Amino acid sequence: MAARYDKRYFDKWYRHPGHRVSTPAATARKAALAVAIAEYYLERPVRTVLDVGCGEGQWKAILQRLRPRIRYEGIDASEYAVARYGRSRHLRLGTFGQLPDLDLAPSYDLIICSDMLYYVPRGELDRGLAAIAAHLGGVAFLEAYATADALVGDIQDIDERDAAFYRRLFRRHALVPCGSHCYLGPELAGMVTALERDG
Repeated sequence: MAARYDKRYFDKWYRHPGHRVSTPAATARKAALAVAIAEYYLERPVRTVLDVGCGEGQWKAILQRLRPRIRYEGIDASEYAVARYGRSRHLRLGTFGQLPDLDLAPSYDLIICSDMLYYVPRGELDRGLAAIAAHLGGVAFLEAYATADALVGDIQDIDERDAAFYRRLFRRHALVPCGSHCYLGPELAGMVTALERDG
């Protein structure tokens, strides 16, 4: 599976005008949103970021434009992306399910899982989310799309899951929704008002 994520894959889905699923401007808007929500709850600037399933690490430069002193760490299963950008963008090889086995920092202000959770095999979801919850000191941007959502792009290997599945999954790991794909861990969960919580 990881072999699919080679240079041709990223050229097609991230750069080719006829196929790309996002633009740099759209990614910049997501990053600004995630940083703003994290800082709202942290009540200070974001300092540390873990980007899981980071691909080529596109978020790094955007985040550093927003917060020049931010410390970014990316994890991805693509050997190509890590070989090509690992040193310059601070990326490491690893899958979602391997997160508990990686040498992660004790806590991150912002943890990103952008547009990738539906590719993660079900057997890895609990392991990875347990690690995310354990290392979450601020906000997790968990961009998950359910079967009712219209997906475009590389949908060849997605595991279709309904919204109830994701709600149960996040609840099991004490991740509390606070709006726009963002979740708080147990440390900050008490700050979410009743109206912000998911029904």
